[in-house]
Amino acid sequence: MTEEHEAREEFARLEPSSDFPSSADAFQRLWTPHRMAYINAGADANRGTGCPFCAAPGKSDEDALIVHRGEHAFVLLNLFPYNSGHLLVCPYRHIGLYDEADPHETAEIAYLTQTAMRVLRSVSRCDGFNIGMNQGHVAGAGVEEHLHQHVVPRWASDANFFPIIAKTKALPQLLGEVRSAIAGAWPEYH
Repeated sequence: MTEEHEAREEFARLEPSSDFPSSADAFQRLWTPHRMAYINAGADANRGTGCPFCAAPGKSDEDALIVHRGEHAFVLLNLFPYNSGHLLVCPYRHIGLYDEADPHETAEIAYLTQTAMRVLRSVSRCDGFNIGMNQGHVAGAGVEEHLHQHVVPRWASDANFFPIIAKTKALPQLLGEVRSAIAGAWPEYH
């Protein structure tokens, strides 16, 4: 066993909840602290270079991976997706927390999230979704200074340990192809 392999095993281990000093639950915990390098790299990459979500609307849809532009918010593909079609719904205004969004922004974020779900079901035939916002660094926000909602399509067959064991996420389509398919299926509402 190599030193690197031993170190990986040390950092990624499965522990039953019964060993924790609290009420046991049905979950086991797979500790993957190597993910912090990804989280911190995303935040570090944006320091000094400006906010990627503020910069995106100034680029072409193809370059920014934008699939739809609304009045108060827009939808783009995640550059580091968990699954093909992983979308982000962002207000144009540079705010960090959901409670800082005004009523127009929250309404459009909700509307675009629902539309994203319908489009993804149509385009990718997904079985479900993970939807959420990571608010602040401690909650896992990679870009904590600009509010964004994740819409991650899920399929019954997508749950596996490939990302953990091989440190690889299998994505069956290129980002440009996914952006074109989603943008092409996005309904025009005014």
